Amino acid sequence: MVSTDTCRRVAVTDAAASLVRELSAQHGPLMFHQSGGCCDGSSPMCYPVGMFITGPSDVLLGSLDVGLDAEIEVFMSEPQFEYWKYTHLTIDVVTGRGAGFSVEGPTGMRFLIRSRMLNDAELEHFGLASSST
Repeated sequence: MVSTDTCRRVAVTDAAASLVRELSAQHGPLMFHQSGGCCDGSSPMCYPVGMFITGPSDVLLGSLDVGLDAEIEVFMSEPQFEYWKYTHLTIDVVTGRGAGFSVEGPTGMRFLIRSRMLNDAELEHFGLASSST
């Protein structure tokens, strides 16, 4: 993993970070929006900054340090976040047809999400730990 901070909601694998750097050289600054299941399933969609407009109903999950001058922001819609708020997401990349609207589409690679439940320390950090008495 590129990011080693254990209290982040998002991370990126080395392979995905490498592809993001290549795509950034072609397209400029990039961002991710975790798709909610429409069109391209539930893939993380990678866009040039400004091409996908986020709004008040989008949640900034965090930023990824992929070795560029600026970090890559990762967003998700607020209703979808309600289902995923107990989950840590890692953006990875595999061989395959990329999403139609995402910039990796023509590369023969596709971004995907790997998820796990937040651990106790992360739950506490994000204010999600249950108070049991």
